[in-house]
Amino acid sequence: MSLKRNFELMSQYNQWYNQTLYSTISKLSNEELSQDRGLFFNSILGTLNHLLVVDIIWLKRFSHHPSLQDFDNLDYVHSLPQPMRLDIILYSQFSQLKSVREKMDLLIIDCFSFLSEEDYDIILAYKNTKRQPFRKRFGLLVHNLFNHQIHHRGQITAILSQEGIDFGVTDLLAIIPDE
Repeated sequence: MSLKRNFELMSQYNQWYNQTLYSTISKLSNEELSQDRGLFFNSILGTLNHLLVVDIIWLKRFSHHPSLQDFDNLDYVHSLPQPMRLDIILYSQFSQLKSVREKMDLLIIDCFSFLSEEDYDIILAYKNTKRQPFRKRFGLLVHNLFNHQIHHRGQITAILSQEGIDFGVTDLLAIIPDE
């Protein structure tokens, strides 16, 4: 399977997992979502905000890719404030966070559908949040984006499981089409 097809699949998985996750936790109160549960970003709400923060940061960096510089769909990301910290709470209300998450997930799908196989081999120059410069292969950065999301969503589903909330299937296998 090509990198392009792999990242298209991962972007679909990302959207599917987020829809399932947000649907499951929509039954929790804002107090329950904000409760410190010992996660890296304390609460479920803090972790979901962190995922959005990181997606915003990476998509803004990705917009400097030669093939994405004129990709108008990224205008939405540029309209969002640049997060200055990884632990910032952008949206304290679940409904607002869910609305922005849905837009980001569609944007991620559009972005990786737009790119060609060759685009993943480009070296992307960027600066991290500490303003340190890096030059890394774009495809590996995209891989990191999806791996990061999976990692933190796994923390949330573990908490849900401990609370007796059945999240259901999380495996990528659930959306891999039959051949």
